[in-house]
Amino acid sequence: MSRGLVKRLLWIVVCLSCCGLVRAQESRLRESEHRLLFPRDMFWGYSQFDVAPPHNELDPNLCRADAGAYGGVNAPCTAFGRYMLSGYVEVRPFGRTQLNRFFLFAEPRFLFGKNIPQTLYTWSFDAIGWERSWGVGIYMGKGFEMRVTQHFLFNRFGVRDQGMGGADLGVNGPWGRYNMIGVRKYFGQRRY
Repeated sequence: MSRGLVKRLLWIVVCLSCCGLVRAQESRLRESEHRLLFPRDMFWGYSQFDVAPPHNELDPNLCRADAGAYGGVNAPCTAFGRYMLSGYVEVRPFGRTQLNRFFLFAEPRFLFGKNIPQTLYTWSFDAIGWERSWGVGIYMGKGFEMRVTQHFLFNRFGVRDQGMGGADLGVNGPWGRYNMIGVRKYFGQRRY
């Protein structure tokens, strides 16, 4: 091997090593830029608005499916939704140390509409109620999270908070009240 080739290879090795050190310093610098409490990027989430076409209403399980048999178009139990406003909010209050793996989350869903299957189909935006859950979680690494979730009963709004006639199923809503401990695995990467 010629002396010139050895010198060039040595320079390449030195330059690549320096690049690696600079990159490691940059990641440490970025990590130290995060505040310990309430970092700038602590909120993440989305909101969503959905519309259900006629003959395909949202059923929060507050009224019997045959609610029309209890008064036809004038039946008092009209809690079948046309619209849903939902979302998800995640808060990561710690920016550094192992605490940055901890997060809190909430997932509300608001239902609106005034429909009775096979009997009454409207585009009304009457508030039906809201379903919600919240919880805490910890990122365990390699795409795994452990979550503890609390789901609450469906809260009805306005006149729908009282008895809605013979077809009324009560306050349990679609899932009722429960607590869960679960593990979530993320995989793949979004293209955008």
